[in-house]
Amino acid sequence: MKNIVFMMDIDLEGKGDHDNRYHSKRRLPYQYSIASWKKWCKKNDCDLVIMDEPICPVSEMKITWQRYYVLDILENSGIDYDQVLMVDADTIIHPDTPNFFEMTDGKFTAVHNEGCYDWICRSIENYHRHLFSDMEIPFGVNEYINTGFLIFNKSHKKFINSFLDFYNKNSDKINQIQETFHVGTCQSVIQYLLKIENVDLNLLPYEYNMCDLPRKEILDEQLTMTKVGWIYHYNAIPNNHDASLTMYWMKKTYEHLYGELVE
Repeated sequence: MKNIVFMMDIDLEGKGDHDNRYHSKRRLPYQYSIASWKKWCKKNDCDLVIMDEPICPVSEMKITWQRYYVLDILENSGIDYDQVLMVDADTIIHPDTPNFFEMTDGKFTAVHNEGCYDWICRSIENYHRHLFSDMEIPFGVNEYINTGFLIFNKSHKKFINSFLDFYNKNSDKINQIQETFHVGTCQSVIQYLLKIENVDLNLLPYEYNMCDLPRKEILDEQLTMTKVGWIYHYNAIPNNHDASLTMYWMKKTYEHLYGELVE
């Protein structure tokens, strides 16, 4: 059985999705992500699996939630696996990145979200106020993980199914909170469910999911972040409404690490 790297690259143009991260123009930078992960997977004897179609209409379930059916998708496709990394497509991986699958100890594995603390606080507080008010907030801001890099295995299927079941029972409320307060969808909810279900969480250092690069002052023309860590996550780039800056930085980083992209 191989380890699997799983990511989404779905064109939702004209399919009623309001998250334009998955519309044609904004998806262009993802080619650099996919190419970098293909090279890392080949080097580390892993398989890269791309989800390129939604499993149900996005009007029924946001695409960011649909990806959590990954274990069912793999099993229905006849793909056996040991561990799965579910990673965002706005990432570039350094070719010399150590094999993080060897660092999980079989646990549900993630990386803290270091940055966007105002957004994190609003997410925690509004989901607590409107969805989890019957409990104390079971984690601190410094425990909040970023769901753009999650590793799990078959032993976590029960938790993932419980997580999806929670969404299906509370989807209207979750979507209302997200749209009203401009906070996360799955990322904030999973924080609570991990604690409620007492999931044993393994944390990797920031180097394995380097979010909020501009705020760290390491996204620069010298590509300082490539000297600091391994996996570069191009989220929260200011003044990037058309994704042109995502394209610029992902292309620049890829070519710095791998050379020109060959189709």
